[in-house]
Parts: sequence; C-alpha cells; structure tokens
Amino acid sequence: MQHSTFVPESPIECAALHAFVYRKMLVHNKWRIIRLLTLVGLSLLLVLLILFIVVMSRTFTLKENLGLQFAQWENTTIISADISKQQREVLLANFKGIFLSPLFTFFVKTSARKLKCKLRLSLAVFPNVFSSSLVKHEVVGNYSHLFTVLGTDPELVPYMLLAHIDVVPANEVDGWEAPPFSAKELNGFIYGRGTIDNKQCVMGILQAVEYLLERGYVPRRGFYIGLGHDEEVYGYNGAVNIAKVLKSGGVKLQYILDEGLAVMDGIITGLNGPAALIGVSEKGQATVKLSASTRLGHSSMPPKENSIGILAAAITRLEESPMPRLFGYGPEQSTFEHLAHKFQFPLRFMMSNLWLFNPLVMERRPDMNAFVRTTTAVTMFNSGVKVNVLPSHAEAFVNLRIHPAQTLQEVLDLIKSTISDNRVKLELVDGFDSLPISSYDEQSFGYQIIKKTLLDMFPQVTVAPSICIGNTDSRHYMDLTQDIYRFNPTWLRPGEPERIHGINERMSVQNYEEIVLFYFQNACLKTSCDAYDGVQMERGHPKLVKK
Repeated sequence: MQHSTFVPESPIECAALHAFVYRKMLVHNKWRIIRLLTLVGLSLLLVLLILFIVVMSRTFTLKENLGLQFAQWENTTIISADISKQQREVLLANFKGIFLSPLFTFFVKTSARKLKCKLRLSLAVFPNVFSSSLVKHEVVGNYSHLFTVLGTDPELVPYMLLAHIDVVPANEVDGWEAPPFSAKELNGFIYGRGTIDNKQCVMGILQAVEYLLERGYVPRRGFYIGLGHDEEVYGYNGAVNIAKVLKSGGVKLQYILDEGLAVMDGIITGLNGPAALIGVSEKGQATVKLSASTRLGHSSMPPKENSIGILAAAITRLEESPMPRLFGYGPEQSTFEHLAHKFQFPLRFMMSNLWLFNPLVMERRPDMNAFVRTTTAVTMFNSGVKVNVLPSHAEAFVNLRIHPAQTLQEVLDLIKSTISDNRVKLELVDGFDSLPISSYDEQSFGYQIIKKTLLDMFPQVTVAPSICIGNTDSRHYMDLTQDIYRFNPTWLRPGEPERIHGINERMSVQNYEEIVLFYFQNACLKTSCDAYDGVQMERGHPKLVKK
C-alpha cells in the first residue's frame, strides 16, 4: 500500500501549509528553549548548591591551626613561676622605678647622666643578670645594651629578644591624669610614658631572666637581649650598632621577638573574645616631599595659579586616588581566616570564605584601609610669608606606609603618575621597603613557641598572624635571621591604642605581671631550661645535670 502525499494545488492551500509548518516549528523551538533554560537553571541551582555546601562547610570547619601542633623540636620543661606577694611588690617597685629618669630620643640631645642613672638602677634591681657568669653585658653605641645569655648546647641556633628604652616626649599640661614620669598608680593602673611603648618589655624581659637565674636554671639554647636607645628615631645608633656587633661575631639567629602587635580585646568588630595578633611582617615606609615654585608677586595681581594652588591640586589628586587595593596579597587574609571561627554571623560567613567575599571586605574604616593598601597621609604643608605676597614656593610632606605587595619604587611611580604635573617636584626624603613575611606554619619554631606560651597563659585567646602597620627597629637585624616576630602580651581594650604616644598612657598592674610571666615561660619553652648543679661534658658537648 502506497502512502499519498499532499500537494497543495492553490495559493491558499500553500499558505496554509506554510503557516502550519511555521507553527509547528515555533512549538518545537519553544520546547527546545524551555528544555535548554530548564537545563541551565538546574545546572545553576546545582552550582549554587555546591557553592552553598562549600561555603557553609568552611564557615563551620575553618579553624586555621586552632589545635596547636607543637612539634617536638626540643624536650621542654615548664618551670613554675610562682611569684610571692613580696616578689610582686618588688616587681612593681622595679617597674615604677624606671619612670623616674625619663629618656627622650625624639630630641637628639640626650642626657648622658640620666642614662647612667638608668644603668645603675638596672644593676641594683637585677643583680643576677649583671653578675651571673651565664650573662655577658655590653654597652653598644654609648647607650644601648646587648646581653648574651650563654646556652649549654652550642649546636642550637640562638634567638633574640628586642625592646627599646627610649620614649617620645610627654607633657603633663596636655591633660594627663597623673604626671607622665611619676609612675603613679590609679585604680590598678600605672600611668607613665612608655608603659605600653616600650618599658614594659624592657623591664619584663630583664625581670624574667632575673627570676630564671634566681631559680638556678640555665638555657640549653642561648639567646641575646638587645635594648636600643633610639628606636623612636629609627634606631640608627642603637639597633644598627647592635646588629653590627652580632654580625662581626658571625652570629645567626633562629628568630627575633620584638615589640609590635598585642592582645586585642573588644577592638576587632564582631569578634568574640580577645585575639593575640603576632606581626609576621611590617609595612614599609616612605616620606616624600612635594614642591611647586612660581614667580614671586603682589597679591593684588594674582596669576591664574600660584605655587599653593598647584601643590594643593596635586595633593587633592593623591587623596582622591588611593593606592590600589591589595587585600590578600600579604598576610592580612590569613589574619581573618585564623580568626574566622570567632566572628559573629554574618561576618563569620564572610571571613571563612574570603576566596569568595574578598571584594566585600570593608575598607572605609581607617584601620581596615591600612590593612588592604599602601596608605597616603599628607602630614605637613608649608608656604607663604606674608598675607599680601604671592608665595614663590610651596612644599608638602607625605608619609606613606607601604603594603608588602608593593615596593618603594612602585609607590613612587604611582605618585608621579597620579599627580601628572611636571610643575610639581617629587623628592624622596627617606624610605624603605616592607619587611619579608616570616614563617607562621605548623613547623615554624618561633611562631609556634610564642603561640604555645600564649595559649598556656591565656586559653581564651585566639592567636593569628598579622602585619604591623607601624615600624620597629627590628628591620636592622634582617641579615641575622629569616624570622622576625613583633608581639608582646600587652592587653589593649577600646580606647587603649589611642594612649600609645598619646596622653594617659598606662599599664595595669596585672598585665605587667603577665608580661613578666610571658617572657619567663616563653624563655623556658624556647631554651628547654633544666635545673642543674653544674655542667658536665659528654662526648664533647655540655650536658645538664639535674638537681
């Protein structure tokens, strides 16, 4: 049987057939589009579901290095640092005594008499430190101090503790609740310039070593203590010369622990509990001078632009065009990932998934802005000598804190391209690149020692690596070690950071005791102290003999 084929015989039948075929094609294409859209929609939902699962999984499981993996580099012994009531009174009196002879290096002229008085004070309150055969003391650069604490195992690479004895100026008329060099105690706090920056570390380190020596302990791993006298003016006479002494002796260091960051309690928005931030790097710095010159003239016949206007426009362009956002290219992302599990929702959700929410990290706040980029601050502007004279010269100084992902030269090139005005002269006054990022993984000896000491003393604290946005003089020791850490266990609560270099700088009595204990326990972990009656030789190496 043969099938017949419909063949239109009239134009009307032909048009009807075409319309039928067209409608059928439309219906077919419509279903194809619907199926395609359905497939795309389901695929998108699947991707979103997977993304949601990944994000939520990280939100509830990301606890960067929360369970401390303390590698057994050395046998360690925790030494009890029981402090009696009488010792607490002496400890506090020693700390207060250092404020009675202020030392300024903000002003270059320094009183040698006051420095000698300070040294005599140290001799009196730390007799074991200055008399023990284990400790060698040197005065460096006339006023800085280098202590060498001998270890019994010369195969162990030594480490170093840094602090500085100088402070910035302070004047009681600025509004201090107590004279800035009286060490007056009010409501459990000792008021004085340097209580936070950095006399608490100077005295805390020496007091801890004094206690260790009193108890008859000796370190297996030797260490150094460097106390600079001019850190506040960059350490060119103190830290630089201490580093030279060490380098001339062929010293290499396992790591360095200096001042820097602290325990932040209630300062980081949305974080539950205190956070101990260990600085594993610090920003670079540059001071740039900008200047513009025009013809001198009378204010009654002003030109379209004069030197002030030209320079002001250049500065406006700088302020309106911040340096590029570099969040995630330095250690700052690790900071928030280590703290993520302690944030409240929705911040915990975001901080646990910075790979996704990186662009949403807030940078409007000055403290967050300092984390994500090189900062630009115009700090001085000078021009003009008389109200009716057009100034021939105007100059401004810009201070920049350089993000680890940028170099000093890159920053200078960006400034020049942003200003884009050949009438404005750019001059680098001084500057240096940011410091390399020190290791902070589970096999990082120095970082893990600091972390373990903190968690032993303060179990409620969350420890995280971070970056110092200020500068220390530890950069002068870069040739001696690859790992420099910037931290001391000073507790900073809301309002406290403003006291640093400000008015009413203070330290709680309890916190100072904690700082002493921190260096005491930290030294024991790092050096594996053991009680001894003497040192015996075994196979050519010292061996500790326990009591």
